Amino acid sequence: MTAILGLSLAVALGACKIVPNPEPGSENAASQTDEDRMAAKAAEVYDSQLVPYVSGKAIDLPVLTSALHGGYEAAGKAHGIRPQAEGSPWNFLVKGQGTVIEANRESRAATLTLDATGDGQADVTIQLGPVIKGTALRDSADFIVFTDYRDQIEFAKLARALNDRTHAAITLPEGDLTGKTVRFEGATTLRSATDPILVVPTVLDVQP
Repeated sequence: MTAILGLSLAVALGACKIVPNPEPGSENAASQTDEDRMAAKAAEVYDSQLVPYVSGKAIDLPVLTSALHGGYEAAGKAHGIRPQAEGSPWNFLVKGQGTVIEANRESRAATLTLDATGDGQADVTIQLGPVIKGTALRDSADFIVFTDYRDQIEFAKLARALNDRTHAAITLPEGDLTGKTVRFEGATTLRSATDPILVVPTVLDVQP
């Protein structure tokens, strides 16, 4: 009888498969792509850190343009943020308002062009997306550090995720915005003092 019970127990145990309990969140983490993880990171920092960071550090557009007249490097050292990589351009956090002189909302790289000085000329272009160029939002935030990420590819995907987050946050009234006054805060990357100022907005308000 003892032999029979032992054999039965051995068979029963042999039919069992022991599966360890996964660490909390480990299965999700393993199945996520780089894009998923960087989108989650962008969602984590955008509203809680990035938007207030830009609001607190943005300089008025006339301050930036005046500083650039004194030289690109001088303006960058006074008001800019530059990643540590050699040869990186200066990034600036800027705020202001202007009158819409051109609204390109049909393109996937949609933009608003603003006259901020009242002379009828373009002074700043606001990127609306969904295609938003550059890495200004990522590179202007001193709390986002390259060494915290796996490699350059992952870091690039974070920049894209932040741009996507900005596009998703933009809400504009329907219809032609030409002639409307727009207030903005955001980031721009400049490679020279004469570069067009192309802003990725974190705040974009159309005045009534």
